[in-house]
Amino acid sequence: MANEALGLDVKACIFDVFGTVVDWRSSITAQCANMGRIKGIERDWAAFADTWRSKYRPYMDKVRSGELPWTNLDALHRMSLDEVLDEFEISGFDDAEKTAVTYFWHNLTPWPDSVPGLYRLKTRFVIAPMSNGNIALMTNMAKNGGMPWDCILGAEVAQHYKPDPESYGTAVKLLGLQPEQVMMVAAHQGDLLASAKVGLRTAFVPRPREHGPDRTPDPTPDPSFNVVADNFVDLAAKLGV
Repeated sequence: MANEALGLDVKACIFDVFGTVVDWRSSITAQCANMGRIKGIERDWAAFADTWRSKYRPYMDKVRSGELPWTNLDALHRMSLDEVLDEFEISGFDDAEKTAVTYFWHNLTPWPDSVPGLYRLKTRFVIAPMSNGNIALMTNMAKNGGMPWDCILGAEVAQHYKPDPESYGTAVKLLGLQPEQVMMVAAHQGDLLASAKVGLRTAFVPRPREHGPDRTPDPTPDPSFNVVADNFVDLAAKLGV
């Protein structure tokens, strides 16, 4: 089997979600554009999506620094939405409407290869999201997008946001495995390098369209990664599924 041929003893694959499993940018852009049509608001909704996403890490850093107590990603998205609405000079939304917009993140479309690849990987490995998204967000996204997770792991379970080592370590512990038996799958090299520091195996699946056509990340993978795959179906094949 390819897993053994690669010198690996992987029992579980855990996945970054935003950008790796799902196309967050196109999904948020489309949902906001639909909202705009309903509300009679014209804006550059792709720029709106990019701006909202740009606040993701700064708000998590407020939790890391202690400026905020542990706060899940739904709440952070809701806080940052107020800033984005102000920046785009959009007003007139009540709290219920703002909550509905926040929940756009619960309905993100998977990349075309994601669900077929996950089903193949699931036949041999435990598969789970390893996301900074909270459990309700990940569960609803899986229901909406057809993602066949075996369980939900990630930041809310660990009470730490990636790339904190506690986030990855908690996932390994809860799976009842050793770090080298767990493979982190991500389109973001920093995520993989952080997980490798605590002993996880790594699979790089680049998503060059994550940030749209004008922002292409460096596709050159770090030579330390155990597997580099074109997509999830290719990853399954390289792991012998």
